[in-house]
Amino acid sequence: MGLSRELPVTELADDLSRQSIPLQQANIWDVRDTSAYLEGHLEGAVSRPVEAGFATEMIAGVTGPLYVLCGGGSKAPRAAALLAELQPELEVVVLSGGTRQAKAAGLPIVSGEAVYSS
Repeated sequence: MGLSRELPVTELADDLSRQSIPLQQANIWDVRDTSAYLEGHLEGAVSRPVEAGFATEMIAGVTGPLYVLCGGGSKAPRAAALLAELQPELEVVVLSGGTRQAKAAGLPIVSGEAVYSS
């Protein structure tokens, strides 16, 4: 399955810092459906529902790791597998615990559209 790893969502800030990637430049995809995303998502994440599928063009300009998360279940690993099929050399990081864990840990959760885009 390509270059893939799992990272607790609570360690995202540390991982970005180690790689000198500002949150505004991080590639974070929330793969839940659009309504769940709009209700509340991790700051910096953009909506990319796994049910809508992914196209090679969506990841063509991605540099650095692509972080994927869902509510806390099975959609992020499924998305990572699909992305690895499209572009095996892409580093995909599954943020385990998802939005539920991020919220419980006090990470910044916002509602509505993303401020940043990937």
